[in-house]
Amino acid sequence: MIPQLNPSSFAAWRDSAQAGLSGTPAALPIVLDVREPWELQTASVKPDGFTLLHIPMREVPARVAELEASYGNGHPIACLCHHGMRSLQVGNFLEQHGFTEVVNFQGGIDAWAQQVDPGVPRY
Repeated sequence: MIPQLNPSSFAAWRDSAQAGLSGTPAALPIVLDVREPWELQTASVKPDGFTLLHIPMREVPARVAELEASYGNGHPIACLCHHGMRSLQVGNFLEQHGFTEVVNFQGGIDAWAQQVDPGVPRY
């Protein structure tokens, strides 16, 4: 099971992950938003020191090779969904496919809106 990341601890995780990436081509950690497109239109995080990548949960199995080819399986990835359950499943899937630096946003974007950015709409 992958580690849980409380949204209020994200900045420290991001900074630590970014420090470990310095000098690599893709020097920013990834927030992998696995929600559906309509959810992304409703509420989204703003990239700040990270790359925001949107791949709906149902598309992840077909795109896992693309993710590995683009970033490598050791790239830090924080998975995000609405409440943290879909992203946990995706994170575990990625771990089973060799990704080593994966965490899950505990509570999802709903917790992000409560703890980090109250400007993000809750739904």
